[in-house]
This record gives sequence, structure tokens and C-alpha cells, in this order.
Amino acid sequence: MDQRSENGSSFPKFRTSPLREKVLGEVHARPFRALTCPRTILHYAFLTDAEEAARDQAWLSEFCVSRGGHGPTPGARHHTLTFGGGTLSWEQHAEFTTYTWDGAAHEKTIFGSVPINHPFGAAFRAPGDLLVAVRVELRGGDDTIEWRSQFDDGSMTVSTLEDGAALVATDFRQDGDGLTRILVCNRTMSDVQSGSVVQRLLEVETYRTLAMLGLFEATSLQPDIRRFELELADLTGQMKDASALGANQELLDKLSALAAALEAGATASTFRFGASRAYDQIVRARLEALREEAAPGELSMASFLARRLAPAMRTCQAIEDRQAMLSRKLARATTLLRTRVDVELEDQNRNLLKSMNRRARLQLRLQQTVEGLSVAAVSYYVVGLISYLAKAAKSAGLPVPDASVTTGLAVPVVVLLIWWTVRRIRQHHGEH
Repeated sequence: MDQRSENGSSFPKFRTSPLREKVLGEVHARPFRALTCPRTILHYAFLTDAEEAARDQAWLSEFCVSRGGHGPTPGARHHTLTFGGGTLSWEQHAEFTTYTWDGAAHEKTIFGSVPINHPFGAAFRAPGDLLVAVRVELRGGDDTIEWRSQFDDGSMTVSTLEDGAALVATDFRQDGDGLTRILVCNRTMSDVQSGSVVQRLLEVETYRTLAMLGLFEATSLQPDIRRFELELADLTGQMKDASALGANQELLDKLSALAAALEAGATASTFRFGASRAYDQIVRARLEALREEAAPGELSMASFLARRLAPAMRTCQAIEDRQAMLSRKLARATTLLRTRVDVELEDQNRNLLKSMNRRARLQLRLQQTVEGLSVAAVSYYVVGLISYLAKAAKSAGLPVPDASVTTGLAVPVVVLLIWWTVRRIRQHHGEH
């Protein structure tokens, strides 16, 4: 039977997954904003952990309320508000938070003084350590204002985007304000296209910086990995000469400690290397989406970044490969040495069991000897008691044989009886 909704719709209502709204909302989480010319865009990215991200969201909510707006909803990862004649955008990512603001640019000066109405003044509170700072100037056409002097000729890249619809220039260097400058000259793009191009350029600069973090992690790990390799070579060399159980156990302890140290470093760097690979792939995807081509006689952004990013990514991959190879070698050496120790322990246990068997046989023989002596001793005392009884009976006038005869006749009977009793006792203990 159909369940009709309250507004009379003929479609049934189903129980909705709690993740449905988040999944659908993620598609529209970061829409491209239309940007007109001329425009200045300031973009900052800060490294933040979970605690810093929570504090930053609380501060942003208070900031929005103080300006008569509303802050991000609980659990939201992005928010926008009007500020200083432009738009301030806030986004939270897995390990960083970004603030992006666009405002009106100076008509006649490229990369002039920063507009005084930007939000990154004394009242702004940085959520964490600054990692990325970018300033984008969006201009119309090829812009008649001279702009080449704003960049370093040694690292300047000039490219066309969107099949020639725009020109972009940058040198990936910091200016006096610590900002990386990017100039975009809009030739035939619409305002929406301009917004998408600017956002992709900001993402290229942000993610290429984050991707480079893996290089420094790899560089810091190289001395330790080299030390581990040398130690492993030394320990495996000692394994050839070690034959005593104590020496092998000592080598096994050293190998185990070396393996633990290696795994600790590998585990700590797994996230960083994985994140760097992901960021590098995002950079490649954004450059491909921009449909970039180098201007005649100029260097393209893709070519410039490939010369820097590709070796860094190969270094990270090489360190990961060395960690994996070293881990496998350590595992094989540890297994080999543990097998040797186990064999030596089994040999010792076998010798110990043989010694215990010999002692058990000796103890059995001693026990049998003691049993024979005990039969003789007990029989002697019993026969002695019978002799005393026979003498007493004879003295009392009882009709008994002579005491010597009685004692002689009692000896074999007593010995057999004592022997049979001891044998029964031993059988009884054996059954239990």
C-alpha cells in the first residue's frame, strides 16, 4: 500500500539514510563563484588539527554573528559570508583550513597595495600555522598595464588557459607580503568561467605546497633508514659466525628491536606519503582541467611544477620502497634466526630428556635395591620376634617345638610373606 506524503504527493516516503544529505550536499559544497574584472583574491591555508579546527569554527561563528550574519552549522566544512564589498569563504579539510576573500582591485595598478577592507587584519585569528598564501589579480584581456616586472624572470611561467580564453602568469615566489602572485588576464571567459579558473589555480598552489611536505618527511627518514640498513647487514654477518644459543638469542633481540624501530618510523610516515600522493594527483587533475598550454617562448606551469614535484614524489616513493624492502629483509632474518634458536632449544630439550631418563633408570634400580634390602631387614626383625615368642612358649611349658627349630622353619615363610606384601604395595601404587 502506498504511503503518500503530507503534501499529497503520489510518491511514497522512505526512510532516509543519515548520510544522504551529506553526500548530496558535498556535490555542491564548493561551487565556483562568478568573478568580474578587475578583482583581487586573497587565499590563505593553515595547517590545523582536530582541536584547532574546532576552535576555528567556534571563532568563525562568533565573527559572523558580530557582523549580523550566521555562522556555519555544526559539522559544516564550508561557509561563505559577505565582507568588505566581496565574499569571504571558509573551508575545512582533513589537515588544513582555508580562508579566501575576493574584493575590488585597483584599476591601474597590478599587485599594488592590498585593499584595506580585506578581512585578514588585526581582528583576524589564524587557526593554525600558515602554509599557503596566494594573491590572484584578475584582469581583463591581456591588460595593457606592464606586468612582467612583477615576476622573477628565472622562474616565471606564462600560459594560456581554456583553449586560449585566458592568460595566466606566475613565478611561484613570495612577494614582500609573503604572498605568491598569480595574474589572470581574462580574454573571452564568462564570469563563471573566471571563477572556476581562479579556484583551480588556488587549488594548484595549495595542493602542490601540501604535496611537498612528503619530501621533507622522506628527507628526515633517510638517515635512519640508512642506519637500519647498515645495522641489518652487520647483524646478518654476525649470524654466520654465531653458533651458541646465547649469542643467537642476543642477535634475535637486536633484530626485534631494529624491526620495531623501523615499523614505528614507517607507520608515522604512512599518512604523510599517502597524502602527498593524493595531493600530487589533485594538482595534475587541476592542471589538466585548466587545459593549459605554454605561451610562445614561455614555460608552462605544468612543466615548471613537474620539474619540482615529480622528483619529490619519486623520493617519497623510494623511501617507502626502501622501508618495505628493509621490513621484508628484517622479517626473513628474524625468521631464520628464530628457527635456529628453536632448533637449538629442541636439541637442548632432547638432551635434557635423555639425562632425565638416565636418572629415572638409576633411581629405579636404587629403589629395587632398597626394596630387596628392606625385605631382608623386615624379615630379620619378624623372625627375631618369632624366636622370642617360641622361647617364651617353651619356657611356659607349652607343647611347641624347640625354639631353634621354630625359628628356622619361620625364616622362609616370613621372607616370602614380606616379599609378597612389598610387591602388592608396589603394584598398588603403579595402578594409581
